[in-house]
Amino acid sequence: MKIAIAGGHGQIALLLARLITEAGHEAIGIVRNPAHVSDVEQTGAAAIVADLEQLDDDQLALRLRGVDAVVFAAGAGPGSGAERKLSVDRDAAALLADAAERAGIDRYVMVSAMAADTYDPELAIVPAKDDAAVFQVYLRAKAEADADLRARNMRWTIVRPGGLLDTPPQGTIAVGSTVPRGSIPRADVAAVVLHALLDDTAVGVQFEVTSGNTPIPAALAAIS
Repeated sequence: MKIAIAGGHGQIALLLARLITEAGHEAIGIVRNPAHVSDVEQTGAAAIVADLEQLDDDQLALRLRGVDAVVFAAGAGPGSGAERKLSVDRDAAALLADAAERAGIDRYVMVSAMAADTYDPELAIVPAKDDAAVFQVYLRAKAEADADLRARNMRWTIVRPGGLLDTPPQGTIAVGSTVPRGSIPRADVAAVVLHALLDDTAVGVQFEVTSGNTPIPAALAAIS
């Protein structure tokens, strides 16, 4: 498979790119900053420089020629304002889906956020009045991106991880439409995405995931 990852310089994306290439497949990291190309290439992946806040879907579709599946792992990141939560976490996710459809790609895995649908609509507005409101806008952006993807005629998977850790992978998880609050290593999130793609599991499924006791392939097979 050839798999393109939006937000290619993010921590989950870099871990995923290395897993894809180690499994004998091709990964392409989509990055905004040309200075990040070398970091992506060190994983064994290729890199495409493309700003998802500036391109239209036709321009992005051209860059996705020959790709079999896309992963959205981009985010405005800590310290960004509410406006960029919408333009990146929501709008760029929709742009990637539009471009994938134009390029004839129907497999899309979204890295979302636990409890995204629980945002407070009274706080989740722009301009945001404080940091707490910015977080509500973030959850809103994730929820609306997920809803947009669910409505499409694509083979989608929506992964909603708990609190992200930089600890070594465990290889075992807990999954469900909702699960108790918890955390998960970023490396395990990357492995979940990898197995969803390569094993072709969890298609048409949105699920929350934290560390747990079930091996990743078995957990994904159980919810497929």
